[in-house]
Amino acid sequence: MEFSSASGNCRRVIRCAPGNILSQCPNELKVPGGCNGACPQLKREEFCCNNSGANCKPTPLSRFFKDRCPDAYSYPKDDPTSTFTCPSGTNYKVIFCP
Repeated sequence: MEFSSASGNCRRVIRCAPGNILSQCPNELKVPGGCNGACPQLKREEFCCNNSGANCKPTPLSRFFKDRCPDAYSYPKDDPTSTFTCPSGTNYKVIFCP
């Protein structure tokens, strides 16, 4: 999977390892047609970090995504290199099978 700017005004590209994330998705994150993140799925502080501040740490569930998409933001307080913005008006291209 690859996410990039279709309009060329944002140079950051996020690539994920080849493989079927849906077939590997942890049972507790499975939703119809997809694999949800731990915070929206389980709604627990350890995954959402609403009140944890700097004490927020990755969990095995966030590592599931980070291992497959190392450049993507996978949990609150993730590595700052995984956070970026593109200018307003950016169009995006998503390739599911590169």
